Amino acid sequence: MTRRIFGLPDWAIGLAFLVGYVALDWISYIDPFAPYGITPWNPPPGLGFVLVLLFGQRFLPLLFIGPLLADLLVRRLPLPWSVELLAVVVIGGGYALGIRSLLRPSLRFDPALASMRDLVWLLFVAGATAAFVAVSYAAVLSAFGILSVADFAAAALTFWVGDVIGIAVVAPAALVFLTRLRPPRPKPETAAQIVAILVALALVFVFAERHHFQLFYILFLPIIWMAVRGGLETVTVGIVLTQVGLMIGVQFLPIDDVSVTAFQALMLVLTLTGLVAGALVNEHRSTEFQLRLHQESLARLARLGSMGELAAAVAHEINQPLTAAGTYARLVADGLADRPGHDPLLAETARKAASQVARAADVVRRLRALIRLDQTGRAPTEVRHLVEETLDLCRPTLERHNVAVHVSLADGLPAVMADLLQIEQVILNLLRNAVEAIDQAGHASGTIRVEAVRTENGEVEIRIVDSGPGFPPQFGGGSPPPLSSAKADGLGVGLSLCRSIVESHGGRILLGGGPRGAQVRFTLPIAKAVHG
Repeated sequence: MTRRIFGLPDWAIGLAFLVGYVALDWISYIDPFAPYGITPWNPPPGLGFVLVLLFGQRFLPLLFIGPLLADLLVRRLPLPWSVELLAVVVIGGGYALGIRSLLRPSLRFDPALASMRDLVWLLFVAGATAAFVAVSYAAVLSAFGILSVADFAAAALTFWVGDVIGIAVVAPAALVFLTRLRPPRPKPETAAQIVAILVALALVFVFAERHHFQLFYILFLPIIWMAVRGGLETVTVGIVLTQVGLMIGVQFLPIDDVSVTAFQALMLVLTLTGLVAGALVNEHRSTEFQLRLHQESLARLARLGSMGELAAAVAHEINQPLTAAGTYARLVADGLADRPGHDPLLAETARKAASQVARAADVVRRLRALIRLDQTGRAPTEVRHLVEETLDLCRPTLERHNVAVHVSLADGLPAVMADLLQIEQVILNLLRNAVEAIDQAGHASGTIRVEAVRTENGEVEIRIVDSGPGFPPQFGGGSPPPLSSAKADGLGVGLSLCRSIVESHGGRILLGGGPRGAQVRFTLPIAKAVHG
């Protein structure tokens, strides 16, 4: 389902956003502040955050079109066209600047809200941007004499509370839902939690007028329950249901002398509490998972014993038969070449066999050198040569699984200081992992992009990006965990070996990507020029 959503053309995504924006504005347009179109709950800006964060900055113009359509079709405010257009510029421009600040590469914001840091940044930017938009909107109305100075503070506060609560409820829920590979499976406990929310809402509205919303804090119980048991994925659903229930109650139940803004301020506190609790639970689970990975790694290392001794034993036992096999293959090739009327294809096949046997012997020797962090095999190497040779080795696998490879290497890339065979092994492992991920996801075909750029730190970064299902959440945003695998039957040696090779070269390897595929990038130092 997620892949189908992200695979839609831009016009369909844009149309869905505009329809959803107007629909949300129509549903939430209750108890407006005088004739100014300011409501105590305004979820459409949250939809704008989701659109741009997930689908890109090319959709920023829709942040201006959405408010204009909502004003024309839903609110129908008695504003002059000059005021209406200026208000749209304030709203769309303010939120466009706020969302763009989240997309700065230096911030490293993850729209999947994989950590508490990402959630805090989202809420902080939403609160600050909504404050700017609220004050600017009220200032525009005041400047044209539409809003009195006496009502300025109340209007701006209502606007800010409405937008912040709308973003805090809609954006995390939609981001979590759209960036997860599958929605959470319903459980009997989930049904009980929903019933608890409905009961709490009933108690709040039945006794609201008599107790002045003192029973509102009952709503914290099911929200905290959902956060502790289900994490961020579950609590966002509970928050949305609670907000919808409050809207229905305020709209249809006859309650007098109730400050809806104060009511929504309490809902904002409830929302923030639930989101923070859910994010903390997710981080706790992630920490436990990493701890289990490390424990399993230690257990595997104990079973494997000393890899140095293993490499030495393998090199000693295998090098002699490999050398003999290579000698026999060369003798066959030479004998065929000297024989009149020989088959050239057969002689060429024998030479290729001898070449691959020699390569296998080199792999064994370099494995031992790698364990001992040997650097004698490193030399200035062209990145294009690295990539092209590795692709030649992997081409049969790529063709067998119908996977296309697109190579994009920046112009003027300098040579890197690398052991050719070891770095080829890294790229080969990553390509094979990508092919297996695409195949296991059930795709009939797939694509892999191999990119290389020069970084600001004076290194060359090589990226392998595939169209597979992406890494599990616990693998994203960092280095590969030691001896861990995303495959059900994987030993976790491949990524750990890649990490060891890259780090022994003085580089670093990072995992990333999202719902549209996995990305692995690693860096290599640039070879220093030698002047005679």
